[in-house]
Amino acid sequence: MDELNGRSAREVLDDHLNIANDWVGGTFEEILAEDLRRNVAEDIVILINRGTFRGHEGVRELAFMLADELPEHAAFEYTYVAAEGNIGFLEWTYQDSKVQVRDGADSYVIEGGKIVAQTIHYTVEPR
Repeated sequence: MDELNGRSAREVLDDHLNIANDWVGGTFEEILAEDLRRNVAEDIVILINRGTFRGHEGVRELAFMLADELPEHAAFEYTYVAAEGNIGFLEWTYQDSKVQVRDGADSYVIEGGKIVAQTIHYTVEPR
């Protein structure tokens, strides 16, 4: 059994969030590939106000969309992180010289050491 499969929801969530904040120090494609390998189920479903995205290709599409919307790739600030059973919740903010996000909120369903479902909400505002 893969050692990643036995992780708790909080361990998966923490790993995902740590990798997400590494985008300031590495190539975006490498960081995304590592997160997909370690933390994201191949059949993930993500709901966001822009639509429903499925699988690793859907995650890639959303990640590149987020990278375009947050052009300076500064670090996220995680203001609240919680996990109970197989459910995780995150509140986050982001700020760079051009834009900010004050209302980021994501929820997660985590099974077998991988994120299998996620909801995402955030509003990008000019600064």
